[in-house]
Amino acid sequence: MLPPFKLERYFARHEFHVKHLLCASDCESVSVADLLALEPKAAPRLNRMRLGYTESSGNPQLRQTVAATYETLQPDQILIHSGAEEAIFLFMQAALAPGDHVIVHWPCYQSLAEVARAIGCQVSLWKAREESRWQPDTAELETLFRPETRAVILNTPHNPTGALLDRQNYLELVKMTEARGIILFSDEVYRGSEYHVGDRLPSASDLGRGAVALGVMSKTYGLAGLRIGWIATHNRQIYDKMAALKDYTTICNSAPSEFLAEIALRHHEVLADRNRGIICSNLALLDDFLQRHGDRFTWQRPQAGPIAFPRLLGEKVDSFCARLVKEAGVLLLPGTVYDHDGNHFRIGFGRRDFPQALNRLEEFLTS
Repeated sequence: MLPPFKLERYFARHEFHVKHLLCASDCESVSVADLLALEPKAAPRLNRMRLGYTESSGNPQLRQTVAATYETLQPDQILIHSGAEEAIFLFMQAALAPGDHVIVHWPCYQSLAEVARAIGCQVSLWKAREESRWQPDTAELETLFRPETRAVILNTPHNPTGALLDRQNYLELVKMTEARGIILFSDEVYRGSEYHVGDRLPSASDLGRGAVALGVMSKTYGLAGLRIGWIATHNRQIYDKMAALKDYTTICNSAPSEFLAEIALRHHEVLADRNRGIICSNLALLDDFLQRHGDRFTWQRPQAGPIAFPRLLGEKVDSFCARLVKEAGVLLLPGTVYDHDGNHFRIGFGRRDFPQALNRLEEFLTS
C-alpha cells in the first residue's frame, strides 16, 4: 500500500492558491505559439493532426529526437512515458520484487524510495549531507551493498539540493553497479541545467549497459504541461518489461504533446540556454539575499538546476513556512516533506517572477 505522497499533497493544498510560488522545481515555461514559432511549418502540421491513439512506445520521430540527445542510444532504446512519475513507477514494477534490496540516493523525491517499499523491498538510504556539500560518499555506498541488492537509485543534478555528483564519484558508481550486475536507475531530469556546461555529466545510459536513465520535458525545458518523459537504456529486459506494463497505465501518450515535445527537443539547447539565463540571473539575487540574511539562513550553493535547499536558523521550518503562506502568500517547501529533519526548505528560482517573490519574502522577514 502506497502512503500519501507528502510533497504532492502539500502542493495540492497550496500551489494554486498562493500569490508567489517560491519553491517550484521547474523552469520558466513557454506558450504553444512560442514553441511552434521555432519551426515555420509546425503550426500547420499541428492543425492537421488527427487526434487518434499514438504508438505505445512513443511516436517514432519523437523517440529518434530523444535518442539524438544521447551518445549511444537508438530510437528503439527510448520508451516515452506520461511524465517522469509513470516511468519511475513502471521501472520499480519491472525491475523489483519482494525481498529485493534497493539503495536510494537521499533526500529524494518520495516515489524513488516509496514505490520500492510498497513492492516489499528493503530500502537503504545513501545519504547526501550538508557538511559534505550534499555529495554522497562512494565509500559509504560500498558498505550498503548486499547480496540481494537489485538497484541503486541516483538523482543528479539533485532534487532538492541542486548538487551535482562529483565526476569521479559518478564514474566510480557506474563501474560499481555494472561490476555487480546491479541496475543503476539514474534520475537525470535536471540534466542540461548545469550552470557551467563543462560540468555536465554523461548520461548513465551511455556509460553502463545495465543502467536506465530518466528524462523529462518539465524541468530544464520548462514544459511540464506536455506531461512527456522517457527512459533511455541498453537494458532490453527492463525496457521490454516496462513497455508491457505501460499497457496497464497510460497505454500511450497524448499525440499533440508528443508532437510539441519533438519540436522542443530539436531546439533543446535554445530552451535550455534561455532557462539557464533565468536561473543564473535569479541565483545572483538569491546569493545577495542569503548574504544579507545570514543570521536567518545558511546553505550550500547549488551547482545545477533551479532549486536549492537552504537551512533556516532560529525557528522550526514547518511553522515558518506556514506563517509565510498565511501572512505573505509565499510558498516555500519545508524539508519535512522529504522526511529530512535538518530544518531545511526548498526554494525555486527558475521562473521570471522570482524577483517579485523574493522581495515579498524579504518584506515578510523585515516586517
